[in-house]
Parts: sequence; structure tokens; C-alpha cells
Amino acid sequence: MKSSTKTNPNLEDLIFELKKISRDNEAPIWRTIARKLEKPSRVWSEVNIASIDKHAGPKESVIIAGKLLGSGTLTKPVIVAAYSASDSAVKKVESAGGRFMLIAEMAKQNPKGSGIRIMG
Repeated sequence: MKSSTKTNPNLEDLIFELKKISRDNEAPIWRTIARKLEKPSRVWSEVNIASIDKHAGPKESVIIAGKLLGSGTLTKPVIVAAYSASDSAVKKVESAGGRFMLIAEMAKQNPKGSGIRIMG
């Protein structure tokens, strides 16, 4: 059986950086996200805005090892980080007073990984 490898060099760099941040700061959350991103993209998480609204509190940080989708409404300001997102999802997060960022940005801002909820 042929072993699969990632062909996206940006994704490989992100996985490497997340593992390095995890080791340097003793933060297992980043290793968990890196392991999820190492899996085939067909099994990555796809989380809708409605799920974030249901499970996250106001001003909470949420991370998604996959894609953020725009189905539903968001009624509270939440900081969301994901590998990618649809345009409508980013607009809904920002219109609710929250902020969308990529996983690498959140890892640099919060290397300890404290106060972050993993969804998906």
C-alpha cells in the first residue's frame, strides 16, 4: 500500500511549526491540531457557524482543524481560528464582533494554548 504524504508545502510547514510550538511550550493542544491536520483532508473537520454559536461562550477562543462554514447565525463575539474558511463564515464572525484568524496566527499569539476550545 502506498503511503500518503502531504503535497502542500505550506501545510507541511504549518504542521512542523505547530509541533515545534507544542514541544517548546509544553502545550499539547498544538500537537493535537497538528495530528488532525496530518490526516487526509477528506476527514478534516467542517464546522458551521451555528455549532460555534451553540457550544462557545462570548469572548471564547475556538480552533478548528479544518474548515469553517457559514451555515447558521452567530450572536456573540468569538475568536475563531481555522485552516480555511468560507467568505460568508468570515463575514458572520466579524459582523458578530468576533475575529477570524488562521491557525498559525493563533499559535503565535497564544503559544501556551490556554483558554482555547477545539471544535470538530
